[in-house]
Amino acid sequence: MSESLDRRTFLTKGWKAGFGLLAAAGLWTSWDLLRPRLGAGFAARVKTVAPEAVPANTVLEIPEARAYLTKINDEVVAISEKCTHLGCRVPFCESSGQFECPCHGTFFNRAGEHITGPAPRGMDRFQVEVVDGVVEIDTGETISGPSTGTDTINEPPLGPPCGENHA
Repeated sequence: MSESLDRRTFLTKGWKAGFGLLAAAGLWTSWDLLRPRLGAGFAARVKTVAPEAVPANTVLEIPEARAYLTKINDEVVAISEKCTHLGCRVPFCESSGQFECPCHGTFFNRAGEHITGPAPRGMDRFQVEVVDGVVEIDTGETISGPSTGTDTINEPPLGPPCGENHA
């Protein structure tokens, strides 16, 4: 009843099994990379935190929405992380209390309003809605940032800037 395998048959079956496993791993990885991720990124509604958790003196980064949340005059505001100059990601500097674009040196205050640099306007914003006690950011539609010269919060820098080449 037991049939012995010769060397050639054994190696052929081993190679087929190996290629089958390799193909399965490739399909699994491709699916992980290509599947749609619902509820994150652009053109989605991203659930964040309770309105009480949104800070009034700094910002809260929401990576899933590519945005920051802060309170301006007791209103929750979602600010896009993209610079309006060339689209660089603009980090918030805790030491200065401002957004500082690392690409070309544009500074924005905590409300995303233009302070200095080549950007044509303040940072763009997203629509915000409180649903079931949670702030939702609608990244499907961008609201143009405030025009240059707008200063609704009048907050001077808290300290030194984060970037090396910023004055």
